[in-house]
Amino acid sequence: MHAVRDLRVLLRLRDFRSLLAARLLSQAADGVFQVALAAFVVFSPEKQTSPAAIASAMAVLLLPYSLLGPFTGVLLDRWRRRQVLLYGNLLRALLAAGTAALVAAEVPDWLFYVSALSVTAVNRFVLAGLSAALPRVVGGGEQLVMANSLSPTAGTLAATAGGGLAFVVRLVGADGNAVIVLLSAALYLCSSLTALRMPPDLLGPDPGMLQPRLGEALLSTARGLVEGLRHLAGRRRPARALAAMTVVRFCYGALTVMVLMLCRYSWADNESGGLALLGITVGVSGAGFFAAAVVTPWAISRLGTSGWIACCAATGAVLVPALGLFFAPEPMLAAAFLLGLTTQGTKISTDTVVQSSVDDAFRGRIFAIYDVLFNVAFVGAAAVASLMLPPDGRSAVLLIVVAGLYAVVVAALVRFRHRGTPARPTKPQLP
Repeated sequence: MHAVRDLRVLLRLRDFRSLLAARLLSQAADGVFQVALAAFVVFSPEKQTSPAAIASAMAVLLLPYSLLGPFTGVLLDRWRRRQVLLYGNLLRALLAAGTAALVAAEVPDWLFYVSALSVTAVNRFVLAGLSAALPRVVGGGEQLVMANSLSPTAGTLAATAGGGLAFVVRLVGADGNAVIVLLSAALYLCSSLTALRMPPDLLGPDPGMLQPRLGEALLSTARGLVEGLRHLAGRRRPARALAAMTVVRFCYGALTVMVLMLCRYSWADNESGGLALLGITVGVSGAGFFAAAVVTPWAISRLGTSGWIACCAATGAVLVPALGLFFAPEPMLAAAFLLGLTTQGTKISTDTVVQSSVDDAFRGRIFAIYDVLFNVAFVGAAAVASLMLPPDGRSAVLLIVVAGLYAVVVAALVRFRHRGTPARPTKPQLP
């Protein structure tokens, strides 16, 4: 199979393996840390969780630093990205260790949120840096598509595996939350050390683009952001892909809040049972992410990136009402797998389009903007869901709205495709 051959070629590249290892450890730590947050906010026995509380937690942890995301991109295009991975993950390890101490000390909730917010703030740099650096360690064309199938999807699976490990620790440990956060700190430290396997200048940007003085970089932030947006505005393909991914992410976020409430109040008699069900749902969704890594290169070679994104959105438009309206665990687990596949398939396609259509000098800024859209869509979805969901999480109206948004993505992409993009490319390409 071509996919197996291309995968073997990628894994023979030492620098790609090093970057992949750094991603896997970093995102595994993210998964562990996120489960600690979910356990603290949603499944603590002393808390009466509501959709509004979940939305507020997501806003506190994601929104402020997401809005600053473009500024991190300007710095990423001036700082050596390998150093960002090295020192960013080291800083997160220290901050996570501090957060674990706060959890063990049973400090007020607001202090926990401030500490957790510091950990997630650094994540803006690390994730954008990982994506911007990928084309520096692989070739273009089919190899880049395969790398985008493998790297982000493997990272998502690592986050899922980290989350699964954290679920186990939380269910069997009396002081599980503090132990979970300490585990994430250890994984962040390992990711930081892995970055040392790569030369400092390997991941770019090119030496002529480096602006090592922080003051100079900060002074040029506003101008650099405008240049990045102008660069994106002049390239319709990545702009359309980012718009589609934003809507798909919004849909996924709304459904995530619904599943959290169903696990907490409808599908289990106690907090431990609800947390176990959530862990199963996350694992099934992770299996869908893995399936996307296998299917997406084949699908892109036949449908193109826009066609595959449209196919993924169409699947969501049909499956969300067909499976979700039962409000039962079994159909929802089937939906979790298929929506995991289609959401990750959309992300792989979007990553590929952005990386192949954006100049390297602007790539950090564009991926930082991508990061803003990714997180603001999720927080916005949580806010909308908090207004529509009853306490038990059962809302047919929300499911219909989500299905409608998927359908809008399909209609928009089909319209653009008919304006000039070939329906069936004769060889793999990035329409």
